[in-house]
Amino acid sequence: MNPKYPIFVPTKGRYESLLTIKAFEEIRVPYTAVIEEQEYDNYAAVVDPKKILVLPHRDKGLTVTRNWIWDYAYKKGYERFWTFDDNIHGLYRLNRNMKLKVGTGTVLKIIEDFTERYTNVPISGMNYFMFASRKSKNPPYYLNTRVYSNMLIKTDVKDPNGEFFRNVTFYNDDTDLCLRILKAGFCTILFNAFLIYKATTMTMKGGMTEYYKSDECEGRKKFAQELVDAHPDVARITWKFGRWHHQVNYKPFKNNKLILRDDLKIPEGVNNYGLILKNVDV
Repeated sequence: MNPKYPIFVPTKGRYESLLTIKAFEEIRVPYTAVIEEQEYDNYAAVVDPKKILVLPHRDKGLTVTRNWIWDYAYKKGYERFWTFDDNIHGLYRLNRNMKLKVGTGTVLKIIEDFTERYTNVPISGMNYFMFASRKSKNPPYYLNTRVYSNMLIKTDVKDPNGEFFRNVTFYNDDTDLCLRILKAGFCTILFNAFLIYKATTMTMKGGMTEYYKSDECEGRKKFAQELVDAHPDVARITWKFGRWHHQVNYKPFKNNKLILRDDLKIPEGVNNYGLILKNVDV
């Protein structure tokens, strides 16, 4: 199976690595690479031009691009859409203490179906491979926390003022978006049953790396401070792993409860969606 909603991969300066694109090509999942016009020839040389969407702007950062994708998806009439960062090595399933690379897009369909059991989940996605420890008992998913680097987003979700949600901050726009969603009383779902293996931030050229490394960012302090300024009630700055980070307290949102659809009918028994465990020569 493949997801029923479109996948967009905003990518810049990474036509030589193509991590996420290669990962989707390997498991035959449809996607659209969203690029800036000045890099079209570079990307078109290694990506099927039919899978490329060219932005009307350049050098404005990821937030502007993500909002353009969101507007595009809304105008196309998609109920939901996926966005994936461009530095993801692959998708994994965590099951019985094993992290197994998947060979199909079925896991995305499972996430879509589970998310749509509820009326109040505008954002869901997969946890990072490195954050799901094999030494501890991980629940299938966490409720009401951040979703990074891969998001299934409800296109027409509105804030308490009746305005459509969009990304706002230049840095940490995904964290900021999740916090505003949670403060509006909605829920988020972060799956541990399925994971993304993402390259560590700032280890690859391209993308937002140059912004993070710039003098203006002050060793990522500005990166963290912007989120604290936006959410001083739940966010603070901390120093760890040799650089500045933000620390967010998600406990205030523990009372945000999932709301089942009135028309929901869940069949009895286990549905593995046809997934099987198989040895593969590599």
